[in-house]
Amino acid sequence: MLGAAFAAILILVGFAAIVIAIERGRMAETSRRRLLDSVREQDMGRDASEVIVSNSLTRRYRWLAILAGVVITGVLYFGLRWPLAYCVALGVLTALISWQVEEWWAMRRLQKAEQQLADSIDMMVAAVKSGSSLQGALESAMENTGPPWKLELQEVVGRIRFGDDPIEVLGELSQRVPLETVRLFSQTLAVNWTVGGRLALTLANVGRTIRDRLELSNRMHAMTTQARLSVVSVIGVTYFIAAMMWRNDPDRMADYLQSFVGQGMVATAIVLQAVGIIWISRLSRPQF
Repeated sequence: MLGAAFAAILILVGFAAIVIAIERGRMAETSRRRLLDSVREQDMGRDASEVIVSNSLTRRYRWLAILAGVVITGVLYFGLRWPLAYCVALGVLTALISWQVEEWWAMRRLQKAEQQLADSIDMMVAAVKSGSSLQGALESAMENTGPPWKLELQEVVGRIRFGDDPIEVLGELSQRVPLETVRLFSQTLAVNWTVGGRLALTLANVGRTIRDRLELSNRMHAMTTQARLSVVSVIGVTYFIAAMMWRNDPDRMADYLQSFVGQGMVATAIVLQAVGIIWISRLSRPQF
């Protein structure tokens, strides 16, 4: 029991180190973005304290992943009376997989917003060509798009209707939604609102750029799918081999799983599988 507790403590320390490393990387990236944004705001003569940097579109739920790991650990240990090392290892695996699922869901939400942005730009181009003003084109795009991008357009259109400075409203939109495509869209509208120009042609070029970016992202995702499937296959094969060994010699396998060495090695293997999932996900993520 003491050996299992020691192994569980080591696994918890490793899991905490992984979480801290991921969180520090996220905080460093957030700090870098805020520093760059503050520099841009100072150049534009705006107060950085007035910028809203988060909303429902960028809200994250990483705490649910940690909660899932804790719940799985508690259920297996207190409910099923499994060895502590296995409970902690499976809890770590569940937490890291849940972390990846939450991150995938957040990325899908942002990609959906980008796709809706491209569609709304096409609607704005059609509205401008038919004689509508820029504000009228924004209202038309807002009425014909869905969430989550519709919520952002509603805030922009509503604030402009109430008399806020359009340049400031568009600048805060690019701060709320940390996407290069949204920043490009906001800056294009801000420039046109200030100096005018051929809005239909400019927006058409922006929409084409956004669609090219989405197409490139989808291609890179398809190219990296094979690597992710290979990792999942290797993990699945290990459990298949373990099941075959249990079937061929259950007594010896049970003795091995109940021993201190067996618990430590199996628990370590499960944690390394979780680390491998995180690693391949980071390596296969497009950065551009």
